[in-house]
Formats: sequence, C-alpha cells, structure tokens
Amino acid sequence: MNQVRSSTPHPLHRLAASASLALLLLLASCQTLGAEPRLGVPPATIRESPATSVPASPTPGSTITDPTTETDVPLSPTVSSPALTPPTAPAATLPAPAVAVPSITTAGTTTVSASLSVPIFAYEVVAEFPHDSSAWTQGLDYVNGLLIESTGRRGQSSLRLVDPATGQVLKGLRLPDQYFAEGATVLGDKIYQLTWQERTGFVYDRESFALLDVFAYPTEGWGLTHDGQRLIMSDGTATLYFLDPSTLQETGRVEVRDATGPVAMLNELEYVNGEVFANVWKTNWIARINPDTGQVTGWIDLTGLLQPEDTSQPVDVLNGIAYDEATGRLFVTGKLWPALFEIKLAD
Repeated sequence: MNQVRSSTPHPLHRLAASASLALLLLLASCQTLGAEPRLGVPPATIRESPATSVPASPTPGSTITDPTTETDVPLSPTVSSPALTPPTAPAATLPAPAVAVPSITTAGTTTVSASLSVPIFAYEVVAEFPHDSSAWTQGLDYVNGLLIESTGRRGQSSLRLVDPATGQVLKGLRLPDQYFAEGATVLGDKIYQLTWQERTGFVYDRESFALLDVFAYPTEGWGLTHDGQRLIMSDGTATLYFLDPSTLQETGRVEVRDATGPVAMLNELEYVNGEVFANVWKTNWIARINPDTGQVTGWIDLTGLLQPEDTSQPVDVLNGIAYDEATGRLFVTGKLWPALFEIKLAD
C-alpha cells in the first residue's frame, strides 16, 4: 500500500502559553536519577507563547535509589524549565485493531504471521549486558555510546540515560503518577517521549533532560522512532504515523501489511538502514517494514533469546530495539528483563 499523506494538518495541538497545575506537577515531581551534573539551559521560548514562567525545580541534595547498585545517588543541581500548559487531546474514536492473520508462532495472546514470501532472519547473540529488571521498557535508543530508555507503568514511568555495558542509570527523571510512559527517540538535540492513554507527548533537552515542550495526539501512544526527518509513531494498530518534529503535526500515515493482510499490535520501533523494525506485542517477532509502502520486507525470529535461568523472577514481553548507526550494532531487551542483548542477524 502506498503511503497516504494528509492534505490538511492533523489536529495535533500546540501548546497555550499559560502555566497549568498539571505541568507544574510534572516539573516539580521529576526526579533526577544520576550523579552526573545536569547542564543548565535558559528557559525556552515556546512558539506562539507571549510569556512563560519557571516552576520550582527539584531540591539539590535529595537522593533516589539507583536500581542497578541499590545505592542512593544525589539529585543534580536545579535546571530552569518553562511552565507549559498541557494540551487537550481531540476526541477521536480509536481504530479497531486489525484481524489476526495465520500464525507461525505465538506468544501470550497475540498471533502474528510471518509470510513465507519474505525472509525470516535468525539471530546470534554477540554479547549480553546487565539490565534493570525492574524497568518496564517501552522505548530504547542508542546515542553516542549510551542508551536513552523510557520505562512505563503508572507511578514508575521514567526517562533514563543508561550505560549499556553496566546497566547503570546515569541520569534521568521520573514522571508524575498519572502518566504511563511509552516510546522515546532522540532526534538532533531533543528527546521525544510518548505516553500511553494520556495522549500526551513530551519534548526534552537531550543533554539536561529539561522539559521543553508538550504535545497531544488523538490515538494511544506506543512506539516512537525517526528517519532523520520525521518522527514515526505506532499506536498498537497496523498504522505508522509520520509527524513533523518541529510542529508535531501529522504529515502522513501508512498501513503495515504482509502477504496475508494488516499486521497489528506494532509496538516499540527503531529505524535501521531505511527500514522500520517493530516489536509485535506479546510475540518474539520483529517486523522489518518499508516505511514508504508499509510492506513487511522480513521477519526476525527472537525465540529462545531469554534463557530459563533469566526467568527466575517475573519477566514480560520482548520490547526494546536500539541501533548503533556508526557500528551497525543492534540491541534488544524486554519489559522486566534482566539482560540487554547485542545480536547479529543471520544471513
């Protein structure tokens, strides 16, 4: 199917200028997770906003437990961020998930097809690294040797900077309890993060994690990546949405299909050499997708990646893909997984 582009802007709202209680709560309750000093940035000027105010920042000297070391690390020095008004997401009827198609393998309750008309890739494990087993991984991105990780669950959602070699959380913030964080990606000097049913996204400064912007979308938020020009978003259906990273307006969308029909439950996303890699929820499969047509060009079968000895405590589904463009390294993990894997796809 050819990509369908919108002729008029999708109703994704930009922000009003006035400060609001919800965003004051967001900024006041964000807690840093790392010992590295945060870089100060001046309050941002939000487009179409005549004025902004600066809410209170976290108090220096406070601590939070680093889950990888079980030791307290201090909060970073305060950083001024603009007070932003949370958007009101437009009312919308969420599209129904596509009907499941014949399966080769299943996990949980989701069925996924792997059409024999496209390649099915096996894998080999290159290396295994420690991963915070309390992290409900929703988004993963590799930037300059480190990982940006978005973790979910209400009351536990966070945005983190992680050393992939040790699993140590170097820096981060925790979202207020009402938000269930989802996918995240880094484009330029900004980090973009989705939430699940709150239909609210956040934009942060990449270095300091200071909140810069808030935006809304009319569907659920699941996975997020980019192709260098556009943000690419999933919502748990068979649709990928393309957003302008400056205006945060939808510029187009495409339905993902294989030879048997739509492929639903697209979750965490990663852009890899011109393709979108997508976890399919509750399965061990990653779909390789042509973003221009939506056609599935191949499947990656990660069955058996997590070994029995890794499941001595509760674990959840495969979710989290990160790609090092400079070296071609590919990383995967899952929700509550104790390990991060570097894998190589078999030819």
